[in-house]
Amino acid sequence: MGLLLLCNGFFMILAAVVSGIYEDGATLDITLAAIVTMLVGVLSMFYTRQHKKEVKRKEGYIIVTFGWLVMSASGMLPYLFSGAIPDVTNAFFETMSGYTTTGASIVDDIEALPEGILLWRSLTHWIGGMGIIVLAIAILPLLGIGGMQLFAAEAPGPSGDKLHPRITDTAKRLWLIYFSYTVAETILLKLAGMSFFDAINHSLATLSTGGFSTKNASMAYWNDQPLIQYIVILFMFLAGSNFVLSYYAFKGRVQKVIMDEEFKFYSIFIVCFTIVASLVVYFQANVPVSDFHPMVLGKVESAFRHTLFQVVSVITTTGFVTADFTSWTPFLTIFFFGLFFLGGSAGSTAGGIKVMRHLLIIKNGLLEFKRTLHINAIIPVRYNNKTVQENIVYNIIAFFVLYMLLFIIGSLVLGALGLDFESAVGGAASSLGNVGPALGTLNPLANFNSLPALGKWWCGFLMLLGRLELFTVLILFSPYFWKRI
Repeated sequence: MGLLLLCNGFFMILAAVVSGIYEDGATLDITLAAIVTMLVGVLSMFYTRQHKKEVKRKEGYIIVTFGWLVMSASGMLPYLFSGAIPDVTNAFFETMSGYTTTGASIVDDIEALPEGILLWRSLTHWIGGMGIIVLAIAILPLLGIGGMQLFAAEAPGPSGDKLHPRITDTAKRLWLIYFSYTVAETILLKLAGMSFFDAINHSLATLSTGGFSTKNASMAYWNDQPLIQYIVILFMFLAGSNFVLSYYAFKGRVQKVIMDEEFKFYSIFIVCFTIVASLVVYFQANVPVSDFHPMVLGKVESAFRHTLFQVVSVITTTGFVTADFTSWTPFLTIFFFGLFFLGGSAGSTAGGIKVMRHLLIIKNGLLEFKRTLHINAIIPVRYNNKTVQENIVYNIIAFFVLYMLLFIIGSLVLGALGLDFESAVGGAASSLGNVGPALGTLNPLANFNSLPALGKWWCGFLMLLGRLELFTVLILFSPYFWKRI
C-alpha cells in the first residue's frame, strides 16, 4: 500500500509540473496533495518494514481490493485541495471512475478545469488501466478469479498456483507495450491536428479504455477531423484486445495472434455490429457530416465512422462519444445497451463480462445438446484447441450469473433512489461494466452529476466490483475468508 501511494504521489508531481507550465493556479494544491500522499506512503513502508513480504492468496485479495481503495482515497486530494471538485462525494466518484477506467464524470464544465487537474484525471485512467492489465494477466489467474486461470499458462511470465516472482517480469513487459502504445498515439494525434496537451490526455484515456476527455463534447469536438477519430478507433481496438497478444506480435509470433479464438470473435463482433448499426444510421438517423467530403460520400463515411467509433468505444468500454447514440433510433438504443454487457478481451484494459467468457458460455450451452443425446459421453469445452477444465467453466458460469444478479440489484437501488427505469438500468450496466455513458438522464451528452449523493457512492461501488472481477471484492464480505484455517 505504501509503495502504491509513492507511485501515486509521483504521478501527482507530474501533474503539478504541467500545472506550473500552464500557470493554471493549481500547482501548489497538487504539489501539497503529492507531498501528503507520499508522506503517508513512506510512513506506511517504514512501520511495516519488518513484516514478512510473502504474498499468498488471501493477501492477494486484500492487496487488490484495498489497493484500489487506497489509491482512490489519495487520488481525491488534488480535486479537494485545488477546489476543482470541493465535495467529497463528487471527488470520490470522479476518482473511482478514473482508476476503474469507467469514464463517467460529474464535472459539468470540463474545459473550465485547470490543465494540471485535467492531466491528473487522465493519469488516474492510465494508472488504473495498467494496474488492470497486470492484475488480469499476472495475479487474477493465480487467484482463480472468474475463469481467468486460462491465462496462467498464456501470460509471458507467471506460472504455478501462487504469486510468482516472475510477475515482475510480466509487469515490465506489459508496461513497456502500454507505454509505447501511449507514446505512438500521442504522436499520431499531434500530427493529425490535436494540440499536444489534448493528444497526451486522450492517449492516456484511450489506452486505459477510460474515456475522460479534455472537452465538454468529448470526441465530438473533432467531428470535422475524421483522421483524429480513426486514430482513436485504432488504439481503442488495440486497448480492448489482450495485451499478451501484443507481446506475441512484437515477438514475431503473428500466427498465434491470428489463431486466437477470442481475438477472432472480438474482431468479428466489431465488424458485424458496425455493419448492422451503420445501415440503420444511414437510412434512419442523422449524424454530423464532414465538410471534407461530397454530400453523398460524406453521409456514407460519416455514418460508418460514427457507428464504428461508438461500437468500438462501447465494446471496449472506453466511453468516448462522437454523437448521442441513444438519440439515433429506439432499436440502436437497445442495441448499444446490449453491447454494455459484451466487454473487450480478457487481459485488456476493457471492462465488462469479456468476449472470452461469452464464448465459453455459448460453447458450453451448445455442447449441452450433445450431452443430452449422449448421456455417458464426456464432451469437454475446448478453447484455442485446448480442453478447458470443468471447474473453470463452472467459475465462468457463476461469474455470469453473479454479474447479472448484481446488475439487477444495482438497477433496483438506483430506481429506489428516484431514477427512472431507463436511467436506472443504464446507470447500473454502465457502472458495473465500466462503460461510462449510459441511458436516459445519464446519456452520452449528459453526465452523472444529477445522481443523488447515495447514488454516486453506489455507482462507485459497482465500478469497483466490475473492475476487479466481482469475486475479488465480494469474497472479502464472506465470513469464511476471515477465519483462520
